[in-house]
Amino acid sequence: MENQEMNALRHMELAPWIQKATALIEHHRKVGGNQFRHCLATMTILMDYHFIDSVLLKAAIVHDLLEDSTRVTEYELSIIDADGPEVVKVVKELSRNKQLQTKKEYLEFLLRSGSAQARIVKLADRISNLTDLHLFVFSKENAQSYIEQTEMYILPMVSSLLDEPLTDYQKNMVIEMGKELHDLIVIRKLYVHEFNNYESIRLKIRNRLKSLSLRIW
Repeated sequence: MENQEMNALRHMELAPWIQKATALIEHHRKVGGNQFRHCLATMTILMDYHFIDSVLLKAAIVHDLLEDSTRVTEYELSIIDADGPEVVKVVKELSRNKQLQTKKEYLEFLLRSGSAQARIVKLADRISNLTDLHLFVFSKENAQSYIEQTEMYILPMVSSLLDEPLTDYQKNMVIEMGKELHDLIVIRKLYVHEFNNYESIRLKIRNRLKSLSLRIW
């Protein structure tokens, strides 16, 4: 991290956003952990790619909050600080209305009409989720569907962002995020396709873990 990035972070009030995001601790993930940790991972991926922007980082911290929890309202987020209204705008773009939108409809809308900020956060979010797409945790069908969605809707966000008024450095970082996404897709495809007995092994592991009363399954 460069000194100027450290200085920028020094002046960001991230703690109130992290506190709000703790409402997601109760939302467990099949891969282990919870949605709170995932949101912080999304934020650190942005930092890893040098997107040291207060709205982006705050939006990443709470990007699943409005969709997955009823404990925090839009209004509460909007009044946290001066970035609040802009952060809420990005988070709403990243929140699927499950009553009105299928996952594909939501992703297509984000690809075609989402703001550059929302698409950048979505790239980091999908990198985190693909990293957590562990072997045998999800059914073969669900894993394949998730990979296909990534190829069809998320990876093209890289090209679309290159047409946005970003700096050359930011565009280079977007390209690097695209390379990581591509590599994750290739690896996960190998997971799914190279194991002919994928589903039988998954169910055997799942049943064994259930017998041990582990909650991640």
